[in-house]
Order: sequence, then structure tokens, then C-alpha cells
Amino acid sequence: MKTTHTLSALALWLIFILAHLALGMLNLSAPGLPLGDVTIVYARWAEQAFASGVLVGVDIPWVYPLLAMVPILASAAFGIEHIAATWLSMVMVVNVVALGFLTRWGRSRSGVIAGWWWAAFLLALGPIALARIDAITIAVAIVGVRLLRGHPRTAGIVLACATWIKVWPAALVLAAIIAMRDRWTIAIGAAATTAAVVVLALAAGAGSNVFSFIAQQSSRGIQIESPLAALWLWQIVAGVPDTAIYYDTSILTFQVAGAGVEVAAKTVTPLLAVIVVGIAVLGIRAIRAGVVALRVLPMLSLALVTALIVVNKVGSPQFISWLAVPIVLGLLNRHVSDAPSFRFPAVLTLLLAALTHTVYPYLYYLLLAANPAMIALLSVRNVLLIVLLGWAIVGLIRLPSRAGPHSLPGLGNKEQILSSPISSSSKESP
Repeated sequence: MKTTHTLSALALWLIFILAHLALGMLNLSAPGLPLGDVTIVYARWAEQAFASGVLVGVDIPWVYPLLAMVPILASAAFGIEHIAATWLSMVMVVNVVALGFLTRWGRSRSGVIAGWWWAAFLLALGPIALARIDAITIAVAIVGVRLLRGHPRTAGIVLACATWIKVWPAALVLAAIIAMRDRWTIAIGAAATTAAVVVLALAAGAGSNVFSFIAQQSSRGIQIESPLAALWLWQIVAGVPDTAIYYDTSILTFQVAGAGVEVAAKTVTPLLAVIVVGIAVLGIRAIRAGVVALRVLPMLSLALVTALIVVNKVGSPQFISWLAVPIVLGLLNRHVSDAPSFRFPAVLTLLLAALTHTVYPYLYYLLLAANPAMIALLSVRNVLLIVLLGWAIVGLIRLPSRAGPHSLPGLGNKEQILSSPISSSSKESP
């Protein structure tokens, strides 16, 4: 059995690296310019910083949190002309490190299983899995959630760093603070990191630019890939006057125009806040009902992250990559007593990745032309995203019914504690 596990772990490392090489080749040669954000947009920001000393997020407002400039500048370390190869190599390295943490460097059976799923997910999602800043946040977030059990303060720091690269990992921080016993330690680590970033930015003269990403996002329209955009995409197909797809030159995305778009764009963010609060309340309810933390954390993380995708006026294809972290969490806890099975969301997420890959980058031009078949395919993907969100919310609602009669809040009953990965006597590191 041990030999079989070792061979599986070694095979995973090999396939994982080969998957990155294959995706790297697609990024460099596939139609649709999948690496365009890196070679054009990121390259321009890096070149501006190196040539003129103007740093986005410090000297001028920026769409991303400040720490996103760290990997962007690193990708230009060998020259702007080599930014594509450097970026792809950097993403592969950070993903391999994250895989090491995920699998406990090959020692964790559940980690290896989750690692196989992650490799399949990357291939299903296609070039976009490596071609955006989101790829860095996925790797950092996986390291962060893997540190939650034994190193909560460090986990809070790592997850906060991921949030200051792109905002979405804040959902993981919130889920960890709700579900884990060491919530205050996690919160202090995250808060201290945030304070350090803000203080350093202010010392560098950033002023209000350090928070400019909030205003930049709030002023956006409705991006065509978002679930909400379907209301106008199908109107375009139906020939409704004054409804169209246009390119926003300030945000650099394709958005929809038509009656009611502005009202919807202003409404969706408050709606997202309400839904996030509601999901958080369900998580708190489950913990107070005595559900073991390792059951709550994956389901709560999945609900929060999926909500950030579904109830969002921005629908960039790389957003699907965020789902990797909560799915990995769920697969890691497959051996925890009475833990909800994550087989359904794991399979559904692979399908979501494959559908996204079909739309972007190869056939994206058809979507821009409002091709009915492509809009239908995108609509199916977005409906499945809503199904995933519903599954996670229903799972959260049902969690308290799984709590044992002698459970303690956030821990579970004595038998569950001794059999769970929290116990120091566990034979296998999860």
C-alpha cells in the first residue's frame, strides 16, 4: 500500500509538471492570445515602473490591490521581451510549491488525491489557468489553507497576502475566522499583514491610491461573461434596439450596453454583500450547533467563493480558477467522520472549467459577435455555477443536522475529534 501511494505521488508530480508545460505551449501558440494580459497589460505596467518609476497602486490609481505588482515586476526581471516565458515559469514554480504543501510533499494520501483533481482541473480550464494574476493567488491560497491547522497565524498572513494580490481570497479568510477555533489568531495575522501593506504604501506616498482598487471595481459595468450579462446578451440575439457589446478602454474588458444596465451594475454589489452576510450567518449557525470545523470550512468556503463569481458584474474566465481552493479543501477532508462528500462539486467544477475553456480563448470571437450557440453555451455554464452555489448553501443549511449530541462548538464530539486530522495521534497527515 505504501509503495502504491509513493508511485501515485511521484506520478502526480510528473503529470503536474507536464500539464504546466502543455498549458504553457497553449498560452504561447493558441489562437485568441490567451497570454495577452501578461504580454501587453502586465508588461506595460512593469515597463512603466522600471522606465519612469511610476508604480500603479502607489503613484496612480490601479484596478488591483498593491501586492499584485510583486509577481508582475518579478515576471519582467529578465527583460520585458522575456515576460511570457518568465511568467509561465514563475506560475509553474509557485504551483509546484503549492502542490508540495497540499500533498505534504507526497506523504498525504488525501492531499495526493486532491492534487490529482487539481491537475485535471488545470487542464480542463486550459491556458487561462496560468495566464492571469489569479494563478498566483490560487497557489498562495492553497498554501494558506493548508497552514490553517498547525500554523494559524502564518495562515492568516499568507491568506492576507493573497487578498492583497486579488481580493477574492478574503472569502477564505472570512470562512476560516468563522469556522476555526484559532479564529482570533488567524484574524490578527491577517489584520497585521493588511496594516503593514497599508503603512508601507502610505510611507511610499500612495495616499488614497492604496485603496483605489475598490473604486475602480465599483465603477465597472457588466462584463459579458458574468451570469447577469445573459439578460442583455439574449436581447442582442433577439435584436432589441440599443443593446450591444462594447469594449471599455479604461477597464479593458468587453461589457454589455442596454436598458437597465446601469441600475443593475449599481445593484449587484450591494446584493453580493447581502448574500455574503447570509452565507456567513449559515456558517456561524453551523459552528454554534456544534458541527466540527473541518466540515464547515470547505462548504462555507465553497459557498462564499462561488457567490463572489455568481453575484458579480465582472465575469472574467479566470474567476473559475478560484473554485480550486474550496474543492481541494473538501477533498482533503474526505476521511473526516460524516463530512459531506465533495464528489459532486468536484465533478461539476471540472465541467465548469471545460465549458469555460471552450468559450475562452479559442471561440471567444464568436461570443463577441453574439453568436447564439456560444451565448447558449456560456448561459449553460453560468446556470451550472448557480447550481453549485445552491448546492453549497443547501449543504450549509443541512450541516447542523450532522452535529453529534455531545458536540462542542467548532469541534465536534470526542469520537470525531480523535478520528479527525486535528488529532495529533492521526496516522496520516491530511
